[in-house]
Amino acid sequence: MSDAVDSLHNGHPEKIQIQLSHATQRFNWDCGISCVLMVLQKHQRQMFLNHFTEICKSEGFNKSTWTIDLCYLLKRFNVQHIFYTTTLGVHEGYRWNSFYNHILTKFSLQDENRINARFKKAKANSIFIQKASLTINDILSHLVNGPIIVLTNAKMLSCDVCKFNKISAELRKCIPWTTSYQGHYIVLCGYDIHTRKVFYRNPSFGDHVCMMPISNLDNARKSYGTDEDIIFIFN
Repeated sequence: MSDAVDSLHNGHPEKIQIQLSHATQRFNWDCGISCVLMVLQKHQRQMFLNHFTEICKSEGFNKSTWTIDLCYLLKRFNVQHIFYTTTLGVHEGYRWNSFYNHILTKFSLQDENRINARFKKAKANSIFIQKASLTINDILSHLVNGPIIVLTNAKMLSCDVCKFNKISAELRKCIPWTTSYQGHYIVLCGYDIHTRKVFYRNPSFGDHVCMMPISNLDNARKSYGTDEDIIFIFN
């Protein structure tokens, strides 16, 4: 980890913080959508908000948004991106995962078929997916080009600004049951090599930038349940 971070000194800025317009989630299922809103242009964001229900319905998800759904939304608004994941489609083991059973409409077969179909049709829709496990160096290097939407285990997130306990308390409002995995999307928006911290925006919170150690991010994004899903946005 230390060597990977140190290697960024060669040809990369020591500190980056991308300016984004914050979006706070309104429900217990729209953290990913809120992350998409943060990377849209102002006029695109307003159009999405004005037609929120209509767009969600036309996209086919019903309070059950997966990373592939976020990619289709980004494509809808012509946002250039690449989706990296270790699992193409639905991981069979998630049928019995308590988090997915609760928040993803009790993981119906219909939902599983919908997700797998979106993966199969991605290439035809010019949505680029690559099966890969990225390194921290890959992630930090991309932040020079744009923000990153990343799926994490919320229970493993931290913030040096908010203090860790506040994150757990806020997320309990959105996810009121006990589970070892709480899937939650955040937007990475920078790093500081000197302090070995990353900057990110958390849709569970109000308008401010959070900060956590790079090692914490790595653990949260690699937790079982995430498939290491990550979307590189190109500005």
